[in-house]
Amino acid sequence: MADLFTSEASPETEADFAPVETGVSFENALAAARNGDRLTVEEATELLTTGTDADGIDEGRKRELLRAADARRREVVGDEVTFVANINNNVTTACDVGCLFCNFKDAPREFKSEGGDGFTRTVEESREVAEDARDRGVYEICSVSGLHPALVLDEEHREAVEGTARYTPPDEFTKDPGTYVEQIRAMDDAGLHVHAVTPEEAEHARRGTDLTYRDVYERLADAGLDTVPGTAAEILVDEVRDVICPNKIDTEGWMDAMRGAVDAGLGVTATMMYGHVENARHRALHLKRVRELQDETGGITEFVPLSFVHENTPLGDRGVTGASRAEDELVVAVSRLFLDNIDNIQSSWVKYGDELGARMLDCGANDFMGTLLSEEITKRAGGDHGEFRSFEWYVDTLRDMGRVPVERSTDYEKRRVVDGPPYGPVLGPSADGTPLID
Repeated sequence: MADLFTSEASPETEADFAPVETGVSFENALAAARNGDRLTVEEATELLTTGTDADGIDEGRKRELLRAADARRREVVGDEVTFVANINNNVTTACDVGCLFCNFKDAPREFKSEGGDGFTRTVEESREVAEDARDRGVYEICSVSGLHPALVLDEEHREAVEGTARYTPPDEFTKDPGTYVEQIRAMDDAGLHVHAVTPEEAEHARRGTDLTYRDVYERLADAGLDTVPGTAAEILVDEVRDVICPNKIDTEGWMDAMRGAVDAGLGVTATMMYGHVENARHRALHLKRVRELQDETGGITEFVPLSFVHENTPLGDRGVTGASRAEDELVVAVSRLFLDNIDNIQSSWVKYGDELGARMLDCGANDFMGTLLSEEITKRAGGDHGEFRSFEWYVDTLRDMGRVPVERSTDYEKRRVVDGPPYGPVLGPSADGTPLID
């Protein structure tokens, strides 16, 4: 058995997922991948473990698999590596869902006084963040937030949930987060591409009503929402979710939210957070569900593997230490080979760091995330890879690898090769090639 891939939880997590075995060989699974066959869950499991017929990772097999994934990447998207000029504007850390992998949360009661390390941004503060980002040349503003008990979809939603246990009036807090519609409109008013409102947030924005996910996303699209981040996916297997995020939407809820976003005319991304209590077959099942969703909707622009950062999280406190470097490489490679209907596979320098993040571009990834200018979620979980990458850094890193640096829009429809100084964005509404930071 491949022990590095069982990721068995400590006794405190009450999970003990057995090591996996399959009915296929690694050699046959690799041959199928090289042939461009649509891989099965069993074949993906073999590839993720470099074979379930032995313990640990076989380095020779791993090298063969990585070469196959890199060849597929070259065949599908060539040698261009894309990135976007973006900034994060997470509205609030107030959240009481209690996910064991997360440290980007603060109990809502802490926001009834000035104490604590969390934050909530008012609508006007979000507007100021967006306007400053626009003036710097940013293209995309991304917002992923906690579930503040005063935050509602719009005033109609507020009337529906007032007086219920799932709502607390904003006047009980030191800051009013406004509504989702107001927050989105404030960011959109700056002219930026708004990439926001995860499936979990969409569930929060319909709580206590009979609104569908499509209803929610249509109202948000009318307010200026452009695309939806497919985070909150974690592992799309409910026996895993029951351990790490039992109070969160389940697998089918996430799928339904994504369908609703696409039905509302919005593009979406998809993610997988791995390296905690799941095993290799759970990862393969997750990839299968993402592929099925893309077969159904055609709306997923990119897939983003997210390696679990454990240091300051409840799971980390219970002995879960995240994925190994070899696991990271194999997850990216198998994602490229399995997801035959998604062109873009992202490497996250926030999760992997600079060196390993660049390494993922030789394992099947073709997108290298974005500039960010601000990153709070991974930092609060213990990540130490910083909060900003400049265009000059992208150009130097990618050219040293023999790859072509390409600035992109969020939906990949706008692209331009970055071919000379000064190294700054040109696709944003106020971008003129000036570096984002002096």
